[in-house]
Amino acid sequence: MTPAPIGAAATVRDQLQHQLRLVFVALQFLTRMPAPRWVGYQPDWLNQSARHFTLVGGLVGAFGALVLAGAAWGWPPMVAALIALAASLALTGAFHEDGLADSFDALGGAVSRERALQIMKDSRIGSYGAAALVLALAGRAVLWAELIARDTGLAVAALVLSAAWGRSAAVLLMAWLPYAGDAEHAKAKPLAQSVGRIELGWTLAWSLVAATLASMALPAGRLAAALAATVLMVVVMQRWLTRRLGGYTGDTLGATEQLTELAVLLVLVARVGSS
Repeated sequence: MTPAPIGAAATVRDQLQHQLRLVFVALQFLTRMPAPRWVGYQPDWLNQSARHFTLVGGLVGAFGALVLAGAAWGWPPMVAALIALAASLALTGAFHEDGLADSFDALGGAVSRERALQIMKDSRIGSYGAAALVLALAGRAVLWAELIARDTGLAVAALVLSAAWGRSAAVLLMAWLPYAGDAEHAKAKPLAQSVGRIELGWTLAWSLVAATLASMALPAGRLAAALAATVLMVVVMQRWLTRRLGGYTGDTLGATEQLTELAVLLVLVARVGSS
């Protein structure tokens, strides 16, 4: 067998190194984890790193599952779920939860598109945002507690899958809709650009990896239901945001992630259908 040319090997190595850079960029953007100095930064890397948001979501879910399983050894399910939720929020800096609250403050009332975009930039939280945030956090705590009370393997699979597919839903929305706000004044300007086919392909690939791993603890029927819930949330958010804003914003991506995560968890703990 003829060995590969040195130039070809170097190209493969450079490509792998670039993908690793993008993973670290995505990790640094979606969590509080710092990136090593060697990673560096270029503005277009943030948009490219969207291809690995699903992977980072799976890692965040795995972290939450690890804390949940460990806490369940010494505390009741609900207490363990609250500990795991607090740890997960510390890891992510409540990044998506902030987007959820801002989105519901802006879109909960009957205001114009321009006013809704202004409300999203307001750091204060209103009644719609507070209600959505409390319900989302309480919902995840209750669902995590129910999962760990049933089976550890089920809980791990559910947390990894829901967190991964929640980020996948956000990327799919970026590929489907234009940016609705002022791209020049966006907090993260590279994310104001639609993702391309490469990012979409990686997202689908990582989603498949998450499903494959989750299938070790989840029956096919539950996985199919989780997939249907994810697709449904993407469609619902696409129609809602198209009607209200004409596109997405960073906050609405966070809201999409949170709602999709909850939808997946809900179908995984449902007592009807496959068990």
